[in-house]
Amino acid sequence: MKILIADDNRVNRNLLLALLDGQGAQIEEARDGVEALAAIKKMKVPFVGLIDWEMPEMEGPEVCQEARKLVGAPPMFLLLVTVRASKQDIVKGLKSGANDYVIKPFHKEELLARVKTGMQLVELQQSLLDRVQELSDALARVKTLSGLLPICGYCKKIRNDRDYWQQVEDYIGKHSDVKFSHSICPDCFELYLKPQLEQMKREG
Repeated sequence: MKILIADDNRVNRNLLLALLDGQGAQIEEARDGVEALAAIKKMKVPFVGLIDWEMPEMEGPEVCQEARKLVGAPPMFLLLVTVRASKQDIVKGLKSGANDYVIKPFHKEELLARVKTGMQLVELQQSLLDRVQELSDALARVKTLSGLLPICGYCKKIRNDRDYWQQVEDYIGKHSDVKFSHSICPDCFELYLKPQLEQMKREG
């Protein structure tokens, strides 16, 4: 987990560094929008970005907008930090790709709560992505059977690709992840096993 602080004002960056110290995340800094986007492009782990709106080179909303276009980027939670408080600005910021919006001067506890919420969300997203990847890997390992299989009409053995005959369960077991457990179907019980049991009773 990382936290990116993007602000062209060193005093503001130092303030945020002091507030976010001890949150269990590695903190990176960017001095303008271009540096912020470059840092985001290099991110390999989930992160929360505190992006100042008014920065040289590239403003906060543009950073958010470009960040959302990145393919293969890790889960991110982008928090715009600005003095702009009008509804139009808030809507514009959120439409640019920001997840949340904090107005300066911000309250310490409010900011920390929003950052923690962001950290929880990206951790959850990463957990879901990891689970999806695990399932995809598992599906990729599953072996499937396809095509025409010659099977004996009497003993039900299957002829394999080397022209040898083998039991159905042996063939399927070698070509899939299926594990067999032996049992007796009702028809075979009546036809084979039941007469044997009755004979054993008579003989006993």
